[in-house]
Amino acid sequence: MNHQGVRRLGAGAGLACAALTLAHAAWAAEGALSACEAAAQERKLAGAAKTSFVKKCQQEAQTRCEAQAGEKKLAGAARASFVTKCVRETGPQGQ
Repeated sequence: MNHQGVRRLGAGAGLACAALTLAHAAWAAEGALSACEAAAQERKLAGAAKTSFVKKCQQEAQTRCEAQAGEKKLAGAARASFVTKCVRETGPQGQ
């Protein structure tokens, strides 16, 4: 493969990684919604209070799960799978 072909391959791989990262973020946010929405319903939140609670809950779950994946030294597909599942199952801190 010539030098130009290697550049194209590298650019294609970069675009694929970017697409997977965006998809992973969307799946993770969607997964957190189930646990965080349930917690919001238990607390009988509505309107802006519910929206704010769910958003903060999702961000905290994502942060905790990413940290756990780092502690486990996970990478690539294993990391993405772990984080997605973790976020889906994680609710607010202390629950």
